[in-house]
Amino acid sequence: MTAFEEFGVMPEIGQAIDEMEWMLPTDVQAEAIPLILGGGDVLMAAETGSGKTGAFCLPILQIVWETLRDIKEGKAGKPVGHKAKPWTLSFTDRGNAMAVTPDGLRCQSREFKEWHGCRASTGVRGGKGKYYYEATVTDEGLCRVGWSTEIAALDLGTDRFGFGFGGTGKKSNCKQFDNYGEAFGKCDVIGCCLDLDRGEVSFTKNGVSLGVAFRIDGNIKGGSFFPAVVLKNAEMSFNFGETDFKHPVPEGFVAVCKVAHDNLAVNPNTGGEASTQDLKPKPNAPQALVIEPSRELAEQTFNQIQKFKKHLKDPDVRELLLIGGVNIKEQMEQRLRLLTNCKFFVLDEADGLLKQGYTELIERLHKQIPKITADGRRLQMVVCSATLHSFEVKKLAERLMHFPTWVDLKGEDAVPETVHHVVCMVDPQKDASWQAMRAHVTTDGVHAKDNVRPGSNTAETLSEAIKMLKGEYTLRAINEHQMDRAIIFCRTKLDCDNLERYLRQVGGQKYSCVCLHGDRKPQERKANLEKFKAKQVKFLICTDVAARGLDVTGLPFIINVTLPDEKSNYVHRIGRVGRAERMGLAISLVATVPEKVWYHGQWCSSRGKNCWNTQLTDVKGCCMWYDEKMYLAEIEDHLNVTIQQVDKDLKVPMNDFDGKVTYGEKRLNTGTGYKDHVEQLTPVVKELARLEREAQVLYNKRFLVAQ
Repeated sequence: MTAFEEFGVMPEIGQAIDEMEWMLPTDVQAEAIPLILGGGDVLMAAETGSGKTGAFCLPILQIVWETLRDIKEGKAGKPVGHKAKPWTLSFTDRGNAMAVTPDGLRCQSREFKEWHGCRASTGVRGGKGKYYYEATVTDEGLCRVGWSTEIAALDLGTDRFGFGFGGTGKKSNCKQFDNYGEAFGKCDVIGCCLDLDRGEVSFTKNGVSLGVAFRIDGNIKGGSFFPAVVLKNAEMSFNFGETDFKHPVPEGFVAVCKVAHDNLAVNPNTGGEASTQDLKPKPNAPQALVIEPSRELAEQTFNQIQKFKKHLKDPDVRELLLIGGVNIKEQMEQRLRLLTNCKFFVLDEADGLLKQGYTELIERLHKQIPKITADGRRLQMVVCSATLHSFEVKKLAERLMHFPTWVDLKGEDAVPETVHHVVCMVDPQKDASWQAMRAHVTTDGVHAKDNVRPGSNTAETLSEAIKMLKGEYTLRAINEHQMDRAIIFCRTKLDCDNLERYLRQVGGQKYSCVCLHGDRKPQERKANLEKFKAKQVKFLICTDVAARGLDVTGLPFIINVTLPDEKSNYVHRIGRVGRAERMGLAISLVATVPEKVWYHGQWCSSRGKNCWNTQLTDVKGCCMWYDEKMYLAEIEDHLNVTIQQVDKDLKVPMNDFDGKVTYGEKRLNTGTGYKDHVEQLTPVVKELARLEREAQVLYNKRFLVAQ
């Protein structure tokens, strides 16, 4: 049995993992895999390089294969949501945004604008008897609770077949909202009473009767009635009597769970057993949908799935990669996705997706996916990122996820101990070498209309100097540390192109490099990334978006030509090194003076393409002043550290690691191996043994004297 099989991973997948030489699960895999296999929604926060992709791909692949196998063998039958005990909230007779816990006794809706309702899976019928259940408000929000027939609207109390009592202190039926009793809120317990003998509905608050609320129309009195609730950004828990109530049951009433079998009603909207025909996979109907923020990351996840499923045969699990930038005719048929059978919805690098404006797409897809599939499984969501603690991600999770479990092995952003990160200040006022570079260094052109000249001390001249010095400092860092493999981050696509041209110009093969950014064609991007991974070129020059989530084994170095303006992106960038316990060095070049840079906002009709408007944004131009010293201070404050500064020779002190570091390799053993460990502990153990003997002798002497 492999280490992964101990967490529930099937042997066929375990064999594939062994062949990939994954010896042990990472911390995030050990936490998340059992949770996903168990059917829960998971929020995953961990360092980049921690194995998040495997943490969600492995269990999802296994569940999908097992589902396909059961369908093929005709084993699929009862929905997973079907309960042996009848008194639960329904997993199917509910609104799209209504989440129900696996035990069926608590529900939640995080929709702010709309009401979402739910009925119980079981009710009472027969026109006689007096029944009671309790509902407790477990979170702030708007709620209404009561009784409804199976044909009532889920928005309880908006038609004549539903009878509700709301937290505002109003009762409702047929859209008639009248004052009743008093308002209630968090921690209050509402007792819901149904008297079919007299045809009345009444309520209690914290054990105190509020009197009769409704007289039931004789035409519907003989029908079936089900406990019901409707919520708007609220949460409630239910007790149908299978455990002790918090307050005494009103005289003459019984818990609904004690209804006689002859008077038991089954909610017809809950549905019966799913047929094999219903469960049979339809063409273009995926069982899992994974959303990635970039083509490269999508391809990376796609390739991982192919490796994991290597030994899964009969039935075959098919995977499909859908990315932008490819001829639409080639993917037209494949893009017609049906989401009716989807069991998993995964948002990888969720913060990156939201920053790129995918919020509306995510919510639209989520609405199209049934929350309960034909075989009764509840939709599972997995949201993961290295920077999961952003406000936007938390709010998205509240709206879409179903009581998610946090797998938080990271906390707020932090830098791994395996990463040595330093900054080098680029000061054009102290380093005048840029004045000799003007003839052969191409910059981004923002100063094309500015009066920039050697000897001048204007802000524009110093800004242009920064652009030239940074190219030189990049070369200096490469040479000082004999870098033969590094990712180099630039702020814009144009900066990437210019640096690529400069490295090739000054060094040719010595500084062999390729670019990775949005303006390069998809096939070129893929080819460039493969060249870098295969070590056919030494340097990969890219923007933040292009490099998010890339996994390059054993990468020793990264260079930030310009600091990112997003604090979390700094963590993403330097997280490219220091992975899999290998040491890494991250060098950031930080300008001491503001730099004028391109910034194409919504006002730019071409969004930067062939735009040369060098005016500042405050006059509707496409340039801004970029203050790296300010961004450095924000990053240090965010990480609660002071990042070490190095001189312009780019020499990095090694004393932090006792000089025992080779970047790109695991840290050298400093005497903690088994042999050294024993040698170190030997004198300590001997001393402990001596003290133990003395203590025993002293005890025996005192014991004998006492005797």
